[in-house]
Amino acid sequence: MPAVKGLLGRLGRRLARRGSVLEPEQAYARLAPAYPRVPENELMRLEQRALLELLPEAAGRRVLDLGCGSGRFLLLLAERGPARLAGCDLVAGMLRRAAQERGRHGAALAQASALALPFRERAFDLVVCGLVLGHVADLSGALREIGRVLSPGGSVVYSDLHPAGVLAGWRRDLAAPDGTRLLVRHHLHLLQDHVAGLRAAGLSLDDLREPRLDLPHPQRGWPAVLVLRARKA
Repeated sequence: MPAVKGLLGRLGRRLARRGSVLEPEQAYARLAPAYPRVPENELMRLEQRALLELLPEAAGRRVLDLGCGSGRFLLLLAERGPARLAGCDLVAGMLRRAAQERGRHGAALAQASALALPFRERAFDLVVCGLVLGHVADLSGALREIGRVLSPGGSVVYSDLHPAGVLAGWRRDLAAPDGTRLLVRHHLHLLQDHVAGLRAAGLSLDDLREPRLDLPHPQRGWPAVLVLRARKA
């Protein structure tokens, strides 16, 4: 694993020389004013479909969307009748964008890091986290926070860019409102990193999806995203 991560580090340095790599908070602050509330590309469509396939029953449950962004999953979760719905994000601009649709999702919103959630222990029965944890270097720390706020028997469903794609050189390269491309820092998390982090957080992996690219691309047929579901004992 150190050799693999060393390879990614060298790759990241080469990419950084081609263009500035922004920290997630910087990048998403620039993206927030026009960030979409629906999947904008094939990877996001694959990710959303797989995540919803793994989503447990949300009706009558306390639900958190961690890294809620513009409210993509808040809107979908609200349709499922949760007893309580909350969203948190590191970027104030993203929360303002999500708040524009509060009339549709009704969620309480909070600004927070995934490593320091502003919620008490056992506050939620379900946590959803879409394409966020790849931006967090300390995967285990984020999973510990998720485990802390989950009630016994509660579940988390989350997604990440697939490590196979990261090792092939895929980047989180996103379009800003002015048309410029922003390269966002992303960290390689191998499947064993996820499994170990979940175990340390008191969570057990019970299902996963690895949807594959099915469009003209050098890595056609490769897994594009990793979607995991885990449960707190």
